[in-house]
Amino acid sequence: MKVPPPSSPSFWGRALAVWLLIAALETLHGIVRGLWLEPALGAATAQRLGFALGCVIVVGTAWATSRWLGAATRRRQWQAGLLWLLLMLGFELAIGRARGFGWARIAAEFDPRQGGLMLFGLLLMFLAPGLGARFGRRHTA
Repeated sequence: MKVPPPSSPSFWGRALAVWLLIAALETLHGIVRGLWLEPALGAATAQRLGFALGCVIVVGTAWATSRWLGAATRRRQWQAGLLWLLLMLGFELAIGRARGFGWARIAAEFDPRQGGLMLFGLLLMFLAPGLGARFGRRHTA
């Protein structure tokens, strides 16, 4: 078994670092969407376009960091994905509450019947490490 150098972060540390990068990029993306896309396109169109761009950000970041993350096995990919999902869920709930939204408003963001796409976003967060690793293998092959 190969032992990583003492200075290299553990798998969990790398997974956390990648999630922090995704959260930062998604936060910037949300700010841009609110400042420019919503006024120009309307809330519903901006939400749909923003969701698509958010998917690209998440999978693109997972792809760009897949070698460094080192989630070479399915098990590691599922572990990183579950960590990212749980962290993002907590982050989104905290942001919603910090913005003064009630629990009903936050729940609506997760309900596709009410136009909420957050549930799909969380599913993508779970799948992203595996998708990034797969896309990375195809790119290097």
